[in-house]
Amino acid sequence: MLSWEQSPSIALMQRERAWVEVDVSAIAHNVRQIRSLLSEKTALMAVVKADAYGHGATTVAQAALQAGATWLGVATIPEGIELREAGIDAPVLVLGANHTPEQIRAIAHWHLQPTLCTPRQALIFAEVLADLPQPCSLAVHLKLDTGMSRLGTAWQEAAAFVQLVQRLPHLTLASVYSHLATAEDPDQTIAKQQQQQFEAAIAQINACGIKPPCLHLANSGGTLSDTAVHYNMVRVGLALYGLYPADHLRTVLDLKPALQVRARVTQVKTIPPGTGISYGHRFVADRELKIAVVAIGYADGVPRNLSNKMEAIVRGQRVPQVGAVTMDQLMLNVSAVSNLREGEVVTLLGQDGNEAIAADDWATTLGTISWEILCGFKHRLPRIAIDQAPPNFRSKKSW
Repeated sequence: MLSWEQSPSIALMQRERAWVEVDVSAIAHNVRQIRSLLSEKTALMAVVKADAYGHGATTVAQAALQAGATWLGVATIPEGIELREAGIDAPVLVLGANHTPEQIRAIAHWHLQPTLCTPRQALIFAEVLADLPQPCSLAVHLKLDTGMSRLGTAWQEAAAFVQLVQRLPHLTLASVYSHLATAEDPDQTIAKQQQQQFEAAIAQINACGIKPPCLHLANSGGTLSDTAVHYNMVRVGLALYGLYPADHLRTVLDLKPALQVRARVTQVKTIPPGTGISYGHRFVADRELKIAVVAIGYADGVPRNLSNKMEAIVRGQRVPQVGAVTMDQLMLNVSAVSNLREGEVVTLLGQDGNEAIAADDWATTLGTISWEILCGFKHRLPRIAIDQAPPNFRSKKSW
């Protein structure tokens, strides 16, 4: 039996089965494109929650900050801690709601910046911070509900909320913000209504003699749709990863998808007419076919509902997937590919030669959104950072 020192390393085995490639040059390109829409007074927050939409939070955060983002956004405290443990010291806003003493102490310890959604949360934060062995002042961000009907205090109560926070010890107002529900919609009626309500809330706050140091409202859709909602900062997620929130926004910027999903062929076989493929025989060959078994399945994030509805790219050529996608494997009809061998690479998402398959393609087929596709790739798929920039622009940083 081989000792651990003699056994193959995980690093060497990363591309043995299936993996996700993350193009850090594409992330940097997208940051520069987004920044080109913003005025000098508007900061860019790179939203790296959900492991940077499946791209790898630390890798994306470092690339985005190098390219011009100055803030990071996460959904949970552990996501923020991961960034801190990686040595990232940029401001990190926790977008989710937290209110237990353990959560508050962790936020303070790791120098994260929390979202406060209600006056009650503000009172709890102030009380817990006062009881710390070394009481500290914590920068907090107040969230208003202007029509998303999710987190946040009603916009009509904004002035009272801000005044309470201003009075409480150990809390320092860092920003007031809200979230747009329909920013990517071609019909901007609801988005404009939300903006008007946000403006009304800010006017109430200003009337009390308080000027929040930072205002932010726009997500990716808002950032690409309307400069009037940029304020002091924009929070960009999907566009950072090279995808557009809606088709009509594709002409605004030249974004590059950063994620590619690849896997290897593990077996090639020829089957006769009438042969069923995979569980349930949901596909039966109507002629002799050459089939490639590929080492990726729904346990890796390939939706089973794509069975018999998707394609992959082999040697720059599209080929159909056939039969039910299984937990660890799927099958392709590679009859049109000559002399395909075991170990060759298949592209599930991304580009190979002149052909490309996007997360949007899967989302359209499934009747869902590209956000869900990106976030669905599981962690048994290694994330491998690559840099496809031209040599003159290639990063010297090793991820």
